[in-house]
Amino acid sequence: MDDILKFDTTDDIYSDDLIAKAAFDNFGIKYLFPWQRLVIANILEAYEFQKELAVLSDDEKKDFLDGNEDSFCKGRQIVLLPTGAGKSLCFQVPALLLNGPTLIIYPLLALMTDQQRRMEEGALRSVTFRGGQTDEERNECFEKLKNGYKIIIANPEVLKSEGLVERLKTVGIVHVAIDESHCVSEWGDSFRPAYLELGKILEELKPPVITAFTATASPEVLARVSEILFGGEAHVVRSESDRQNIHYFLRRACSKKKEALFLAKNELRPMIIFCGTRHNCEDMAQELNVCFGRGTARFYHAGLDRDEKEATEKWFYESKDGILCATCAYGMGVDKKDIKTVVHLEPPATAEAYIQEAGRGGRDGSIAKAIMIWSLDNSIKYAGYKIGSREAAMGLFAETKDCRRQVLLDALGAEQAVCSGCDLCNARMELKRADSFGFFGKKIFLRKNRKNERTADWERVFDVVRKNKNFFSKDELEERIADEMNEVCLKEIGVKAWTHGDSLDVLSQLELSGKIMKGKFLWRGKYKAVKGR
Repeated sequence: MDDILKFDTTDDIYSDDLIAKAAFDNFGIKYLFPWQRLVIANILEAYEFQKELAVLSDDEKKDFLDGNEDSFCKGRQIVLLPTGAGKSLCFQVPALLLNGPTLIIYPLLALMTDQQRRMEEGALRSVTFRGGQTDEERNECFEKLKNGYKIIIANPEVLKSEGLVERLKTVGIVHVAIDESHCVSEWGDSFRPAYLELGKILEELKPPVITAFTATASPEVLARVSEILFGGEAHVVRSESDRQNIHYFLRRACSKKKEALFLAKNELRPMIIFCGTRHNCEDMAQELNVCFGRGTARFYHAGLDRDEKEATEKWFYESKDGILCATCAYGMGVDKKDIKTVVHLEPPATAEAYIQEAGRGGRDGSIAKAIMIWSLDNSIKYAGYKIGSREAAMGLFAETKDCRRQVLLDALGAEQAVCSGCDLCNARMELKRADSFGFFGKKIFLRKNRKNERTADWERVFDVVRKNKNFFSKDELEERIADEMNEVCLKEIGVKAWTHGDSLDVLSQLELSGKIMKGKFLWRGKYKAVKGR
């Protein structure tokens, strides 16, 4: 995306470049990426093509379509742009130029709220249809559409209402944009069956142009999206999948919440910690507030009511050093630009989901860290997946010795890339640099680097057991772990945060992984390390 069209003032924008002028006048955007211009041009071109086609007879249509199949196909396109590359402009700018309203389908209420706020900060006026609205609220929305509002915001579930779809058919929708369209495949076959009905709903609405947007999609997901939305026939626009300003790191720990406390202390903020479950979100936020002061963190999940969600979204959007503990209910497309660190307590199910969530960081173009916390339990679980399967991708990401970035790109069937930052490639560069200092210089350099690294909790415990074969019982070892880890906690975060439960968790995972075991006979109940582990 190096070839960027830029403007410094309105005088630089020629009146015949309607795309650039609309972006600048309404959003203050002084540049458009080539991929954005291509997608916008496809939408506008396809709309004009469909207008011409609509007034022709059947025989005339056959002649008109001959040689114009490409223009017809561009009216049904899937667009893959990396997170933070400006997908929203690709349907907001056309909405300003098309003669009729644009329907945008979002997966999450948080995303709907965030996008409506952002549109209204510019020149776009929008209406939102969601569950639980009264007849008066719906009528008010349709009245606004009569008065020229350009955007309709909805989710798949609300569009299952036949009455609403019938009324939407009367407003002349010219473009339907499905944002985060990988959800059609990822969620439609599991807990969001409404996504599987979108194809039928689109046939009912009969918009001239339909565009599905996503940042991540493997070939399998891409095929499924095409099948459900377009009957298997779609024009695909794909840019580079790599976000070079996202740097990928792995931290190994059995007690993940304690590791997250260390990261909260040492890494840059604002920070998101994706926690996997609602309970873990609330518990993680509580631990952070206890350790670092009330107001440090808040939690966000689907169990909150609308007012609670909106208050949390506003708090985090405005925060410069806050930590949001969230499930996947927060994130997709929500445009807080200055997030510096994205932590995952648990790996998402697929590489696509991980790239999406990690991509919440660095949307302003600055460097952001994406840090996965990986436990022995994770290693055991992912070892059971079939090599090459979509489910196995995150295990390969964690266990690879090569490049974490390339593992993710390979899972998407994307390009080979020179790594701009991951812990493994960084370590190789550091080693190469150390070599330049000669033998003794290298030893000093590496010793200094190792001193700055914190040993994983399970590695500490394993080392204690290895050095004290058949010496500690379970209770004795738990006490030793707690004492040692609380020294680390006190040094790094200022409080003794390690608990009895954390010690049990580490011991359990070490036993399940086969790294330690209890002795028999004379040493019954005493732990020893297992050779080769």
